[in-house]
Amino acid sequence: MRKIVPCGAVLTTCAVWLAGPAYAAPPDLAPKTGGTTTWGVATEPSCFDPHRSSQQAAFFVARNYIDSLVAKRADGSFAPWLATQWSLAPDGLTYTFTLRDGVTFHDGTPLDAEAVKANFDFVKKPENAANAAALLDRYARAEVVAPNVVRLILARPDSSFLESVSNVKLGILSPKALAKGDLCGGGPALAGTGPFVFAEYVRGQSARFVRNKAYAWPPGYAAHAGPAYLDGFTIRFLPEAAVRAGALASGQVDVIEGVQPTDAPLFTDQPDFTLLKGPLGAGTAFTLNVNYTRAPADDVRVRRALRDGFDPEPIVGQAYLGTVPRAWSIIGPDNPAFNRALVGAWGRDVAGANRLLDVAGWTGRDAAGFRTRDGKRLTIEVGYPQPYVRDNREVLIQGIQAALRKNIGLDLNLRIITAGEYAKGNATGTWSIYPNTDNPSDAARELWDMLGTKGFLYTNVPNPDPEITGLVDEALAATDPARKRAFTDRIQVLGIEKAYIVPLFAPSWFLAARKGVEGLGFEAGLDSPANAYDVWLAGE
Repeated sequence: MRKIVPCGAVLTTCAVWLAGPAYAAPPDLAPKTGGTTTWGVATEPSCFDPHRSSQQAAFFVARNYIDSLVAKRADGSFAPWLATQWSLAPDGLTYTFTLRDGVTFHDGTPLDAEAVKANFDFVKKPENAANAAALLDRYARAEVVAPNVVRLILARPDSSFLESVSNVKLGILSPKALAKGDLCGGGPALAGTGPFVFAEYVRGQSARFVRNKAYAWPPGYAAHAGPAYLDGFTIRFLPEAAVRAGALASGQVDVIEGVQPTDAPLFTDQPDFTLLKGPLGAGTAFTLNVNYTRAPADDVRVRRALRDGFDPEPIVGQAYLGTVPRAWSIIGPDNPAFNRALVGAWGRDVAGANRLLDVAGWTGRDAAGFRTRDGKRLTIEVGYPQPYVRDNREVLIQGIQAALRKNIGLDLNLRIITAGEYAKGNATGTWSIYPNTDNPSDAARELWDMLGTKGFLYTNVPNPDPEITGLVDEALAATDPARKRAFTDRIQVLGIEKAYIVPLFAPSWFLAARKGVEGLGFEAGLDSPANAYDVWLAGE
């Protein structure tokens, strides 16, 4: 297990952590029990139920009270968690899990095979509208074999299934909690088996968690066994980056996430603070996902002009002050499935982009300098849902917007939309460009999510490209690693060649903490901060 070390004076030299939590403390300090911490976070979850949520910022919060059947290690392999062992039948359709003895939910209900079956049944039923159902598109049913043995049976082979089972979206909740219906509001009703109990939620202000004193079943990569060290912790919702930084500097909070590049010097090489950098795009990169069936982006020449009509590197550099690199693929550079052949292979061709638009007939200009055809402006809307805007990403898009206007006369119309507007556009397949990073998962599943016919973007889009959707299906079904890698490599190339996606940058999560807060880390299965299970306070 690799330890986190503090960032140096040059942010790009920060250590990158790709597994679960690890100690940041000097080796002569031993972990201690007791005390509480307060976190300042950028995004208030719109839903605390991981089955229903679609916000990455909600998942690292949920990981404090939700465990999974298996855990993902740094090297991509899987470790025991709520299940002590598992096996896959030769036909690739039946997974059998043996559950850990003595596990109880926060409401006192024991974990057993019936509880696991209830969770998968719940997520699979369309009437429950669980976002996690997307991970179960090839799943058929669950069978209880014994009180501590459950079979999960697939309708078709799914090379990503074990990784999906390790995802917090398919974390296990108490059957009593499931029966209560909508759990988005959090609080004690949201009963998992995790190291902390969800004690209280005050909308717009905070969420409070207390130690689960019975906890004795951490994931296989955890740094210790038994209950969490902290008595509890509180999360405060502080959407303004400067407010978060000020709260940490003044001692109002102990940890903040979403540290902006402009604030990083406040905590870099400072005696009272530690700055930590997480994985570099271990999931997907931040990309503009282009609905290639909607005019004018249904013309590949327009999409390629959008892709090549600006240089991402200086715009990313200006927005993030050199702390993150530009991206070359939809898959992030720290993901083992990243196709490195794409590095330097595309983009930054303003002259070529202008020629493409000329040939496509966008030869007129309006009073604002934008290209026109038949009196209509060349416009593509970027609908960015407000609940997902974070980390200066809207500022980055504004920079691209200005470059495209100047370089090729394309109106990239950034619009911050409501969650309801996004949901309507997604349900009708009428979205135009969706800016997004996908949560880490198996590479085939990530590509399915962004480009597959049943992923969250193209489910309701009529007539998506059968070539790329077919390759995505092949990648999901491929159980041979080499064959699967060939498919995912090809999908990444096609995504760029056909300009279905425009990669912008490889994101990384930054944490800052006051000295004495030890054991902070990042979870490989989330590509975001780990839970507070291994966190402890020196000197308490």
